[in-house]
Amino acid sequence: MEETKLLTELGSKIKRIRTNKHLSQNDLAILCNFEKASMSRIEAGKTNVTLTTLHKISRALEVHIADLLTDGLDGKER
Repeated sequence: MEETKLLTELGSKIKRIRTNKHLSQNDLAILCNFEKASMSRIEAGKTNVTLTTLHKISRALEVHIADLLTDGLDGKER
């Protein structure tokens, strides 16, 4: 899978889970100790996130990190 598509799909998944949990982008950024602009770039697929960043996001969203990287997640905890 090309990198741009991978990052876009990851960002879309993060956004979908976030909105399912009724969190604003700013709320999630605060929980992760990020700037809102950084969260915006992540959700837009415009930045290549690190494993540490994915870990922070998964903890804030209360999902397993693997759920951010697999298909079919509806935003609910396992």
